[in-house]
Amino acid sequence: MTTTSTPTKPGGARVRVQRFGTFLSGMVMPNIAAFIAWGLITAFFIATGWMPNGILGGFGNADVIGWQGAATTLAQAEDGTTFPQYVGLVGPMITYLLPLLIANTGGRMIYGERGGVVGTIATMGVIVGSSIPMFIGAMIMGPLAAWLMKKVDSIWDGKIKAGFEMLVNNFSAGILGAILAVVAFFGIAPIITTLSSWLEAAVNWLVSLSLLPLVSIFVEPGKILFLNNAINHGVFTPLGVQQVEESGKSILFLIEANPGPGLGILLAYSFFGLGIARASAPGAIIIHFFGGIHEIYFPYVLMKPALLLAVIAGGMSGVATNVLFSSGLRAPASPGSIIAVLIQTANDSYLGVILSVLVATAVSFLVAAIILRASRKRDLAAGNAGDMSAAVAATEANKGKSSSVLGGLVNEGTTDTGSAGGTATTTLVKNIVFACDAGMGSSAMGASVLRNKIKKAGVDGITVTNQAIANLTGDADLVITHQDLTDRAREKSPNSQHVSVDNFMNSPKYDDVVEIVKRNNQGGTA
Repeated sequence: MTTTSTPTKPGGARVRVQRFGTFLSGMVMPNIAAFIAWGLITAFFIATGWMPNGILGGFGNADVIGWQGAATTLAQAEDGTTFPQYVGLVGPMITYLLPLLIANTGGRMIYGERGGVVGTIATMGVIVGSSIPMFIGAMIMGPLAAWLMKKVDSIWDGKIKAGFEMLVNNFSAGILGAILAVVAFFGIAPIITTLSSWLEAAVNWLVSLSLLPLVSIFVEPGKILFLNNAINHGVFTPLGVQQVEESGKSILFLIEANPGPGLGILLAYSFFGLGIARASAPGAIIIHFFGGIHEIYFPYVLMKPALLLAVIAGGMSGVATNVLFSSGLRAPASPGSIIAVLIQTANDSYLGVILSVLVATAVSFLVAAIILRASRKRDLAAGNAGDMSAAVAATEANKGKSSSVLGGLVNEGTTDTGSAGGTATTTLVKNIVFACDAGMGSSAMGASVLRNKIKKAGVDGITVTNQAIANLTGDADLVITHQDLTDRAREKSPNSQHVSVDNFMNSPKYDDVVEIVKRNNQGGTA
């Protein structure tokens, strides 16, 4: 399997933003289950929840409730008197558990378990030194402390006498962690608290002027280019969690996660698209809307860039609807499935949230339908079946020969052609890794598709896994990524072969990969 595409030189602003967003996503995504658990506990047990419970929710007079098995703290009534109030689960989880998990994950990404431990210790400083949830503080202190630990260890690497390694390692980590915790308490926490207050004030200003929908002008194109993680995990999630603590819900969790804009695009293709795009759109709707894998609609937009107007209009209308109804979610909806969105919806927000999805879908569909209809005659006159057919021709050109598989895809209209390129060769392939921003979602689905193809081909001894680009170790024989992420994957794993696709679910390159590993397994060459 060879390609004639020229690798793009890594670099540029987009790649740097993608890398930064991937790093933030790598800290948050592995801990989404904890966010969901906290969101469910919040939804059930706070004073405005489904099943209000003062003991678990952390509200109400402990003397009145009378359960002695729970920790309490002093709260102040409106008249100035104090009374013992249950701590509950909601407060400690958002204050300590979630930031510490993020810090530990960030530290591990930099320097393994040792980095995770030191990063967690240092993060306690910003947590205790601030009056707000320290998610931004955790994202800073976790990786920073791990990096400093790595540098400190390099000072005496290979110079410790045998038998003293454990003593030096434990004390150096403990001393550095203690110093960083104190520094974070007095120095970092006040800075991050001020920064968070500025960001919150900016969001409140946008809301007060009804300008929050304008954020979609940047978020929706950013999603298509895989640039959204930086602002989503770096700003929206920390501020959203803080808003939940204050008011029980946040609109910020729905700015990026609303499946409406993408659903509108896919519906428009289902009715007004051509060829493969039209045939594959209905199946993509299921994966996008119910599975929450938004990346699946990105190629449909990239085929006709004017559709960016549709997703922007859909995103803006969805945000405007939530602003109008003051609706929001209790926790991040990840993946962005309608199921996850409804589970995390606040009790008083179901009407607004459901309408925001419907309105975003309708607006996106109408704008996309106008664009597709306007170009339909021109596309038909050109004698092609849409841009996916052109992508098939481009793929065959890159491959250097015609392909019955690709031709069949165009004729049958059942599979995305992909837009593949990379550096794959005919060398031995035993360990295949699908890599994406978070190492979950779309890459997991792609790995499952290829795994099944290899199994049906009767090939044994091939490992197919999925992981985040940031976690690539360089030992994979073949790395498969979305075409917009291949440059970063090549930087992380330069000795691996690389294949780029534009759709993890259906790419003709998978058949080429199966052919390669099958011949290798038989002791031949491709």
